[in-house]
Amino acid sequence: MYLKKIFALIIFTIFSTTAYSASMNMIGEKGDPNKIDRVVNIKMYDNYYEPNVIKIKKGETIKFVVENLGDLVHEYNIGTKEMHIKHQPEMQKLIDHEILLVDKIDKVKMKKMSKMDHSLGHSHANSIMLEPKKTGEIIWKFTKDINLEMACNIPGHYETGMVGNFILN
Repeated sequence: MYLKKIFALIIFTIFSTTAYSASMNMIGEKGDPNKIDRVVNIKMYDNYYEPNVIKIKKGETIKFVVENLGDLVHEYNIGTKEMHIKHQPEMQKLIDHEILLVDKIDKVKMKKMSKMDHSLGHSHANSIMLEPKKTGEIIWKFTKDINLEMACNIPGHYETGMVGNFILN
């Protein structure tokens, strides 16, 4: 029985990683840091972004410098509306396992728990999660002609308006 559980966990992890990678390719790809077309500074406040609309060009590589100026942990995630909705239960799991707290990320616990459940690692090229007063970056290449949003998928944040749009020129 124990081997069946381990096998099921391995299959689930491989399937989840493959499915997520496939959906990532649907929206673009991790950008090359040596081929950045421009830098966009993003300010995250409690439940909104500045700017919340960004014009992009297909094929453009943008370095997003993301700064959390709020009092809560926030996420900057590039994806489709459907991807954000699918990602929200993963974010809830981070809260359920007390990895994601109101104003702190328990990175030690995250690393440990992600060995058992890969989705708890929250390590995606199109996303960054930041504690208050922290800064990070994403380098993303917009290779697809698709409607994309920037969103915080921490439970309740998307629903209260922490979402913005990319407009393809």
